Amino acid sequence: MAKERVKYVCQSCGYQSVKWKGRCPSCGEWNTLVEELVERGAFSVRTESRVLPLSEWEEESFERLSTGFSNLDLALGGGLVPGQVVLIAGEPGIGKSTLLLQVSERFEGKVLYVSGEESGSQIALRGRRLGLSGKDILLYPETLFERVLEVLEREGPDLLIVDSIQTLYSERLESSAGSVSQVREVTFRITEVCKERGIPCFIVGQITKEGAIAGPKVLEHIVDTVLQFEGERFNFYRIVKVVKNRFGSTGEVAVFRMTDSGLEEVPEPSAFFISEKVSAPGSVVFPYTEGSKPILVEIQALVLPALYTTPQRRTQGFDVNRLSLLLAILEKEANVFTKDSDVFVNVAGGISVREPAADLAVALAIVSSKKEKPVPEDVIVFGELGLAGEVRAVHFGEQRIMEAKRFGFKKAVIPSSQDIEIEGIETVPVSTLKEAVELLL
Repeated sequence: MAKERVKYVCQSCGYQSVKWKGRCPSCGEWNTLVEELVERGAFSVRTESRVLPLSEWEEESFERLSTGFSNLDLALGGGLVPGQVVLIAGEPGIGKSTLLLQVSERFEGKVLYVSGEESGSQIALRGRRLGLSGKDILLYPETLFERVLEVLEREGPDLLIVDSIQTLYSERLESSAGSVSQVREVTFRITEVCKERGIPCFIVGQITKEGAIAGPKVLEHIVDTVLQFEGERFNFYRIVKVVKNRFGSTGEVAVFRMTDSGLEEVPEPSAFFISEKVSAPGSVVFPYTEGSKPILVEIQALVLPALYTTPQRRTQGFDVNRLSLLLAILEKEANVFTKDSDVFVNVAGGISVREPAADLAVALAIVSSKKEKPVPEDVIVFGELGLAGEVRAVHFGEQRIMEAKRFGFKKAVIPSSQDIEIEGIETVPVSTLKEAVELLL
């Protein structure tokens, strides 16, 4: 007979204790420790792994599987790897289920679609609206994980989709579905089964009101890849950003357009982000990259006299704390004063830019709006700013300039420490922020 034990688990961070506590020692939250009865299962016998020097391990070769969307394959590093577990998260109604239903239709092989949020008839209705045949899609509305394992064993699909992980629960645990213990246990067992059988898997994850993925942080550590589905619900465009990827680079993006018949690929993200750019003060084009492929985005700034006693600092797609730092550098090193002005910064298209390479572009956009003088249309700008106003080198400089050249830009303002020469585009090195301001504005 299995031995049972009781433990108390924090529903906010996953901290475990053998005794109840009013306040979690880990995250500091009150009344979040919930009693859970855990069944201690029998240990399974596994094949012992080899112990070899690093130099003697051979690289494992595997054939990647296509999702049916070329830009999503590219963002994943070339497609899905057998046994790869992908967690996709985003706002409610953003289109996660729609995307995965279309992936199910385009995937070459049998797909098991496990839904715990919607009934079979609801998903079938969406499939007909999207014009999907659904011949190779096995739809299974279920929330009990052990039944899902039985169907997985019986059907032997080539792709597994779980929508969503917070609705599944295991009968081995007495906590409710969506709790920290259930999410951790079910995700771990799904990952274990998929890797053992070589089945790629998509897991939909719900998010909290703060925008973080619901459940314990260990959820993101268990899976191989984390995709963030971004974009405004009432906007046409959606962005899938790779936050973590064990089989490719992070920071890659795939852009989609929402239509009546589902999501359509946007093959050239740069063309999408700068398609509506106008020559106006406060607009600067910045080649953004966190992955291997640069994307041209438009940085917009608006500076106007303060409407209230305290000047406002607002950003969309850019760190507001970084903005405060840049405003201080502008005042100290370039004599551009904004202490009596409201400053608004926006990254057009809904993308979030977090890399410091955008510092120079944001600073010049603010100066351009302040002086009401536009930056030339055929110029791109990138470079990190130091506290002394110096322009520092950034990674992927040559790739950024090559992407700008493809779209007809003639000049690139770059850090002077990066010696880059590309035929067909003029590179203008600058060493300080003041020098860049005098050059362009």
